[in-house]
Amino acid sequence: MRSTLPGPPADVGGAGRPAEAAEAAEAAELSEPAELSEPAEAAGQPAAGRRRGGRAVFVATAIMVVALLAGISIGPAAMPLSAVVGSLAAHLPWHPAVAVPSIDSAIIWQLRLPRVVLGALVGSMLAGGGAAYQGVFRNPLADPYLLGVAAGAGLGATAVIISGANPALLPAAAFGGAAGAVALTYSLGAGAGRAGEDAGPPRAAGTASILLAGVAVAALLTAAQTYLQQSHAQTLQSIYSWILGGLSGATWNQVWLILPYVLVSAVTLLAHRRLLDVLRVGETEAGTLGVNVARLRLVVVIAATLGAAAAVSVSGLIGFVGIIVPHAVRLMAGPSYRVVLPVSMIGGAAFLVLADVAARTVQADTEVPIGVITAAVGAPFFLFVLRSRRPRADTS
Repeated sequence: MRSTLPGPPADVGGAGRPAEAAEAAEAAELSEPAELSEPAEAAGQPAAGRRRGGRAVFVATAIMVVALLAGISIGPAAMPLSAVVGSLAAHLPWHPAVAVPSIDSAIIWQLRLPRVVLGALVGSMLAGGGAAYQGVFRNPLADPYLLGVAAGAGLGATAVIISGANPALLPAAAFGGAAGAVALTYSLGAGAGRAGEDAGPPRAAGTASILLAGVAVAALLTAAQTYLQQSHAQTLQSIYSWILGGLSGATWNQVWLILPYVLVSAVTLLAHRRLLDVLRVGETEAGTLGVNVARLRLVVVIAATLGAAAAVSVSGLIGFVGIIVPHAVRLMAGPSYRVVLPVSMIGGAAFLVLADVAARTVQADTEVPIGVITAAVGAPFFLFVLRSRRPRADTS
């Protein structure tokens, strides 16, 4: 690495960021403890890390394809794999001559496929948002609900349900509540951080203040939501049904509704994954390498919040996905965000589709809320993360 830094710091995420930032990303990956990395990486061979990352992407993609096929095939009316493949092939512009019963085609295209695609988009945003939050706040237990997404979305959805308004307004209210809660949290936390910078290390006050503001805002909005629930007890079942999450009402309209937000969020987060690697060496060190830490944090928070808010607006509050998937990826593929972010998005899609399959098959004649399934898997995993020292090393 060169001993001197070039001229003025480059803008975060820009094409002209200093070469030292990219070198620091390599160094951050290669400086991990031996038990967290493959021997080749520990010996200073980044090519081995790239190969491992490629394998991780390939394995995650294969699992996602299997999950998607399982999500389409499994349900109250079992669909043979041949019917699924034939129905999908029949919609290709160059499709071969295949004969699929019309009832099977209707079940696949009008019921199963939109549900599976929506579940994949939601899982991708929750897992990718969790990985991004953990990186930008350097907190191994962060998830997309950290800054008030869940509380804001819950309050917005509750307001629509108790008012008796058109149910079509519920996604917009949940999205607006989630985005508004994060905007309030960030403005309060960033302002308090600037005011307290003289009392602590540079930039450290800002991060801590934002997290504390998130706790306070979430508590305030949850209290308001609880008050509304208790004042309108007749709507409690509908409110709790939304809070526990589900994909039973998935439609193609919901897929098209959130797709633009998902694409913007995913592209933005993936474009900043190398800078999240630089941030792993420390906020002060990243700043000396030309990374505008405050702007990086703002951009990543906005992108992750946009995707998470869009996800919960159509699925309800599905917990633990943003913790389970990123940590599972780190345990298998290493701590580099160049791998963690894309693999978390792919793995999150697969995980939520499989959780939805369990939600509609684990109990006969009824559907279990998908939030119950993810909590049943996530709570033990969360306890494992709390007891493990490895996630702390991977994200700090």
